[in-house]
Amino acid sequence: PQTLVAASAAVLFLAFLLLLVKSNRGKEEKEGGGRTQPGEGDRKTAYTKAEVAKHNKTDDAWIIIDNKVYDVTSYVEEHPGGDAILRHVGGDATEGFHGPQHPTRVYDIIEDFSIGVVAETAKDQ
Repeated sequence: PQTLVAASAAVLFLAFLLLLVKSNRGKEEKEGGGRTQPGEGDRKTAYTKAEVAKHNKTDDAWIIIDNKVYDVTSYVEEHPGGDAILRHVGGDATEGFHGPQHPTRVYDIIEDFSIGVVAETAKDQ
C-alpha cells in the first residue's frame, strides 16, 4: 500500500511538472513576436549598450548584469522588491543585483531571463 501511494504521488508530481512546462512554452510562443525569448541566451546574441538602453520601460525591461543581457519584462510584476528592479532597466544593474538583499537562489533564477551578452565595442574597451 505505501509503495502504491508513493508511486501515485510521483506520477502526480510528474504530471504537474509536465503541465507547468507546457504552460510556460505556450506563454513564450504567444509573447514571441520574433524576439528572442528569455532563456534563449545560449545563442549568445550580442547587444550593444545602446540597444539595451531602448528597453527601459515596465512593459519592455532589459538589464545588464555582469556583461550579460536579460529581458526581465515578464518578471517586473513578480519582483519581490517591487519597483526596485526598474531603477536600472535599459542599463547596467550589476551592482544592485549583487547587493545583500538577494538570496543565493536569484543567481539561478536570473539565467531563465538571459537573452545574450553585451557586445564589445571600441568605445567600451
